[in-house]
Amino acid sequence: MKILVLCYEYPPVGGGGGRVAASVAEGLAARAHEVKVVSAGLRHLPRRAATGGVEVHRPESFRSREDTCSVLEMSLYLATAFFPAWRLCRRWKPDVIHAHFVVPTGALALALHWITGIPYVLTAHLGDVPGGVPEQTDSLFRVLGPFIRPIWKHASAVTAVSGFVAALARKNCGTPATVILNGVSMLPRPATIALGTPPRIVLLGRLSVQKNPLLAIRSLALLHDIPWQLEIIGEGPLADDVRQLIETHTLSTRVTFSGWLDAPTVSQRLASSDILLMTSTSEGLPMAAIEAMRHGLAIVGSRIEGLSDVISEGQNGLFCDLTPGSFSAALRGLLESPDRLRAMRLASLDKVSEFNLPDRVADYGRVLQAAAKC
Repeated sequence: MKILVLCYEYPPVGGGGGRVAASVAEGLAARAHEVKVVSAGLRHLPRRAATGGVEVHRPESFRSREDTCSVLEMSLYLATAFFPAWRLCRRWKPDVIHAHFVVPTGALALALHWITGIPYVLTAHLGDVPGGVPEQTDSLFRVLGPFIRPIWKHASAVTAVSGFVAALARKNCGTPATVILNGVSMLPRPATIALGTPPRIVLLGRLSVQKNPLLAIRSLALLHDIPWQLEIIGEGPLADDVRQLIETHTLSTRVTFSGWLDAPTVSQRLASSDILLMTSTSEGLPMAAIEAMRHGLAIVGSRIEGLSDVISEGQNGLFCDLTPGSFSAALRGLLESPDRLRAMRLASLDKVSEFNLPDRVADYGRVLQAAAKC
């Protein structure tokens, strides 16, 4: 099967959603499918490259940063990616188009479908559905709603990365979606769990309003009396505010800012950590949490629907209200009880089998195969 993947964010561009797209594309290529990707180009990235058995095309998108994308830059991706994608459809003749992100990528998939007749499958992430990230997208959906509805309507199939995203798609868009959880490759299970001295906490992801990193710092500031170390892996619009808050609470000796790291280095850092801290206001199905579980980290996260697939309360992690007191109490309970922390880390190693990447790639393969026959 020939599969054209459209994704405006594809590593190293973007965050967790792009990593999901890459893992699925490479997994499909490993199953002997031909896979080509059209993503956003930046000036320092090659226009065409082969990685993981996938041919990646990156037409110039005029995007300024790898980690963030404005509405204007999304629109520019649609404009600059259209002709390269159309040429691939005309010359290569894919059997099906797989579009990650209904907005903006789904608009490109719909246009190509209207012109070529090639069926397309949508994979919906959290920001694609009204109510998913209300502080960032609700005003956009109010304006663009009539233009977005045809994208859902004409898709041959729709998948969602979590049960929460699927429920929002049905409720707010009137579209049923097949849930295919994000996946990771399994690692050999360690014989023992060695806790850090002091325990190591990780904050991983874009430093944005949605990820709520200021709450993480305020929560840790209440734990001056017990040992811990925090590593922040990521960058974003709130980075300066986070640094200032760390200085205000005199936490500089306990916090390491690592910025964006490549995937192997992130894996190494997670392997030497104990707790993933997630203070997000909203999530779909965060790859950071799944990757952390793969390394046996306990997860202390916000009490939000988007984390229900990755946290089993009291087993591999804890849910917290969006207050410093709630998060600090949960963290204290783990930091002061090594046996409980070790048990939760072991539970994460058990739970991650639910996200086995080859199984999830097989799920996508079946959906795409059925759509190709439409």
